[in-house]
Amino acid sequence: MTQKPASLADAVEIAARASAIAMRHFRGALGVDFKADDSPVTQADRAVEAEVRRILADRFPDHGIFGEEGGIERGAADDLWIVDPIDGTRSFMTGHPLFGFLLAKLSKGRAELGVVALPALDEAYAAERGAGAALNGVPIRTSGRRDENGASLYINEGEKIWRAAPDIFARLMDFGRTRRFGYDCYPYALLASGHVDAVVDFDLQPYDYQPVALLVEEAGGVMTGWDGALLDMQVNAPVIAAATPELHAHLLSVVTG
Repeated sequence: MTQKPASLADAVEIAARASAIAMRHFRGALGVDFKADDSPVTQADRAVEAEVRRILADRFPDHGIFGEEGGIERGAADDLWIVDPIDGTRSFMTGHPLFGFLLAKLSKGRAELGVVALPALDEAYAAERGAGAALNGVPIRTSGRRDENGASLYINEGEKIWRAAPDIFARLMDFGRTRRFGYDCYPYALLASGHVDAVVDFDLQPYDYQPVALLVEEAGGVMTGWDGALLDMQVNAPVIAAATPELHAHLLSVVTG
């Protein structure tokens, strides 16, 4: 039997099923372990990823899967799904509702489908290359802000940036009009839907940035590494996302000095 092509509807459905599993565990009794890099993992992370892997293997047996918890299967396949079962495990384990579920499908290394779901908020942001971005089916766009004046910036992983690059951190604290500290995927969803203008982040893996990068780009924004290069499959990547190319250029000049 011929395998049908993956669609955005598939990705959205998988995200809904993953979100339901996450919510069954949220604010409940959690067994927490810590990995070699001191990042936490719960039974919810494992349960969500196991179910997503089961669905993908059943529907798309020829596709590869790269999940945060289970690593890579069939990594040489042209079609590769990237899964972050609980983006923001520290938020999840402390009862904070701004954790997410991230899913992207890459074709020959390029993201074609992406979903950023916020289970506790009942929000699902979805994007398809060339077809735009939407929140719960309603189209969204970035703010369109082009200059720094009046810009709102989210600084994710601020303590990591402060420790690794205090000079850059100091310059970021003078950028725009409004600055907020954040974590995980939700600031990118706010950027894609026009509520904030830019996000700076640090120490990300492909499963952290591939789904959100497609969302930001399809909503009209730009997302790159701190060196201005397009994101591929870099590890420990620092990133910049902005509502427009012009604002991205302003922010890039800040981090490059």
